[in-house]
Amino acid sequence: MLTPTKKLLLKAQAGNYAVGAFNINNMEIAHAIMEAAEREAAPVICQTSEGSLAYAGMDMLLAIGRQLAVASKIPISLHLDHGKHPEVVKEAIRAGYQSVMYDGSAHPFARNVEITSEVVKLAHQGGVSVEAELGALSGIEDFVTVRQRDAHLTNPLQAREFVKKTRCDFLAIAIGTSHGAYKFTGRSKLDLLRLKEIRSRVSVPLVLHGASSVPKSLVKQVEKFGGDLGKPMGVSDRDLRQAVKNGICKVNTDTDVRLAFTAGIRKILKREPDEFDPRKLLAPAYEEMVAVIRWKIKLLGSSNKA
Repeated sequence: MLTPTKKLLLKAQAGNYAVGAFNINNMEIAHAIMEAAEREAAPVICQTSEGSLAYAGMDMLLAIGRQLAVASKIPISLHLDHGKHPEVVKEAIRAGYQSVMYDGSAHPFARNVEITSEVVKLAHQGGVSVEAELGALSGIEDFVTVRQRDAHLTNPLQAREFVKKTRCDFLAIAIGTSHGAYKFTGRSKLDLLRLKEIRSRVSVPLVLHGASSVPKSLVKQVEKFGGDLGKPMGVSDRDLRQAVKNGICKVNTDTDVRLAFTAGIRKILKREPDEFDPRKLLAPAYEEMVAVIRWKIKLLGSSNKA
């Protein structure tokens, strides 16, 4: 059933767990998310990025998400992820998303506040909640000095001021993650002390982007059947559990689902080279996605919270 994202996250905040937010690009991924959520009795967020909208279209992905929500008793919300262009965010508000993200993190603080505030005002008029972002996620490993790294993570004092001025409903923060499969050059390490300080100053639910785990089992399977991924490194189970324990209520995951999809496809193409039925080719990918999403839901503590 379609449920406001804000309701899901406030409940998660009160219960000290996190809701999994998984990106959808097609019907198979959306179905896999919902099957995993139903089997775990867990609330879930299906989100679309600007890239997925360019690939499949907003109307198509919304129709898929809505139909799955209508057919299920599991609380589900549809969320626009990383809306960097205000016109796309406004279109999503009008289209009927339960929540939208405006990502103004690339702007200077004052400009981010200005545009985010405008988006919040428009969204709230339509009963839509807003996720905003403060701090820069990508390229953390490129900053070689402590001072440079610190400048690109979320400042706790700024976070309090930002939420107060914009009236955003939840806040995505930068504490050391990055997007993609190559998050760290060594051991997974999140700035949990920074997270604790932000949590002490900000009352809205907090969001962790770039939070895929990049399971070694999936990486090995991709490579076993012909892939070459190099040395990907995701967020450790320990760091994710600690992040949730210290106030993260929404955890974004995309890479893990992509890896599962790729592992399943590569396996059947290698083992059954004469197969050409798309339904049979996609079946193993679907099973792999359901499995990794169920595992991630359990890791975040949201099983049996529907």
